[in-house]
Amino acid sequence: MASPSDNRGWELQPKDAKLALAEDKWDDCMSCRVTGSAAFIGAGIYSYHSGMTNLRKQEKSIMQSTSQYKMGSRRLGVSAIAGTLIAMGVYRAFN
Repeated sequence: MASPSDNRGWELQPKDAKLALAEDKWDDCMSCRVTGSAAFIGAGIYSYHSGMTNLRKQEKSIMQSTSQYKMGSRRLGVSAIAGTLIAMGVYRAFN
């Protein structure tokens, strides 16, 4: 047994650190991937549906407002957010 003054066990050489990092490949279980990707895809579908529904309900007041952001740019914003969430879900499923 090593004495308390013997610290050789805690010494890491650069090649040992690189080897430890190479061996530390983290991978999660299939159910974690399915759950995570389903959550992202579901959030994307929900945000698209609810965003477009709210835009249709508010279209008249949006068009009458003095804001420079009319329906086209708002639809693009909703679509971009939803598309990003869906893409994150697909990425999560395969990577």
